[in-house]
Amino acid sequence: MLEAALAALAAAGGTAVVQAAGTDAWNGLRSRVARLLGRGDQTREYVELERLDQTATELQALEPAEAERMRIRQEASWQARFEALLESVRDAEERARLVEGLRDLVAEQSAHTGGRDAVTGSTFHGPTAIQIGNANRQDNRFGTGS
Repeated sequence: MLEAALAALAAAGGTAVVQAAGTDAWNGLRSRVARLLGRGDQTREYVELERLDQTATELQALEPAEAERMRIRQEASWQARFEALLESVRDAEERARLVEGLRDLVAEQSAHTGGRDAVTGSTFHGPTAIQIGNANRQDNRFGTGS
């Protein structure tokens, strides 16, 4: 099981893929995701490119009533792929390289969304906290005294 920070990064990666689909940023992000998940294997990279293209096709061909449900499904699917990638790597240096690559990918997509360092259009079930950006401050208060 991944630590919370890596799980949040994987969630942000899934959101980045879905947000980029059908935009000007898609081709660059699509290539970077395929390289990251392919880990130097051209055959795996090609398979990932096909999955990414299928995601973009599914997201573009939706009726408005179905769009939110499909976006959530695709975000979860790509989050799971990123989590599986990070969990599969035992070498600390290689994992650090993959984490850095995923962070760069999320940051790149954030730049294409107008610099809004945010995860949008997501539904979370259970305790979840995602915080992206520099110099963030978050104060959470629970209970009657909040």
